[in-house]
Amino acid sequence: MRGEYKVPGGKLVAVDVETDSGVLTQVAISGDFFLEPDDALEEINQALTGLPSTSSVADLAQAITARLDPSVQLIGFTPEAVGIAVRRALGHAIDWSDLTFDVIGPVSMDPRMHVALDEVLAGELARGEVNPSLRIWEWDQPLVVIGSFQSYRNEIDDEGRERHGINVVRRITGGGAMFMEPGNCVTYSLVVPGALVEGLSFERSYEFLDQWVMGALAELGVKARYVPLNDIASEQGKIAGAAQRRLTGGVVLHHVTMAYDIDADKMLEVLRIGREKLSDKGTKSANKRVDPLRSQTRLPREQIIESFLAHFVGRYATRRRDYTEAELAAARELVETKFSSPEWTKRIP
Repeated sequence: MRGEYKVPGGKLVAVDVETDSGVLTQVAISGDFFLEPDDALEEINQALTGLPSTSSVADLAQAITARLDPSVQLIGFTPEAVGIAVRRALGHAIDWSDLTFDVIGPVSMDPRMHVALDEVLAGELARGEVNPSLRIWEWDQPLVVIGSFQSYRNEIDDEGRERHGINVVRRITGGGAMFMEPGNCVTYSLVVPGALVEGLSFERSYEFLDQWVMGALAELGVKARYVPLNDIASEQGKIAGAAQRRLTGGVVLHHVTMAYDIDADKMLEVLRIGREKLSDKGTKSANKRVDPLRSQTRLPREQIIESFLAHFVGRYATRRRDYTEAELAAARELVETKFSSPEWTKRIP
């Protein structure tokens, strides 16, 4: 059996493996990585030979680390990367190429519906009813989306919120607040099997799941980089923030919001924490409009979204589809019973 893993920002690791009676009997590691000294490659192979085929990535990596002399240099890959390649060879982990993605383009609706649809589509994938998916949010009214663990009163200035007629919803993932007005940002959600990020830490899985959008940004002339844990930035500053949650049923929800044209004045009147964040980032004037994608690409927002979708479709196996009536009905029910309720929105006062 053969498995491969491309380290984000690093090299390709491949493994050919044979098993017998639940044990790894033959292991051969290869790839375009660098390794010093040269004979350490055989040490890695021997470290894995004889291990149970049910070994986790952590178990496999630990065996390699224990076998190698501390002076050995692994350049462009890690013991964990080898473990992931082995798990893929054994069928415990999967690659992007093993999946067909549903791609759902922007549909304008109450933004709370998009928060609910994250939960609906994740549940469908867990039950095996749909493919993994990439979808673009579009909304018809302003909204602040706060992280699952944020304090409402610490984040929201209710006087400013009411003055501008902006609602608040709490999402099911962690992270910070999103100040969303129609046309001011680009948001997408990925719902994927947990096996796609098998063996990856939370920190590494963020970058892994956003590698495609880094490529899409590069095609638009934006030299972006990932800033751990969950930010995408360029030389001009932060472009985007990601949030993620590993759900029951072996599903990962990962979504990203990119600033396109945010009115910083209004944001500072609605978000309390925004004042501290702008100060921390050295922004001296709240009158400055923050528009990373618009200023860096000089493109309309709709064209950026289409470029993102085209890049994803060109990179992976996909099929385009719309939301089903059942999905929309389930989302509407969640908005009514959960995401519009004070008990959920202010569960952390």
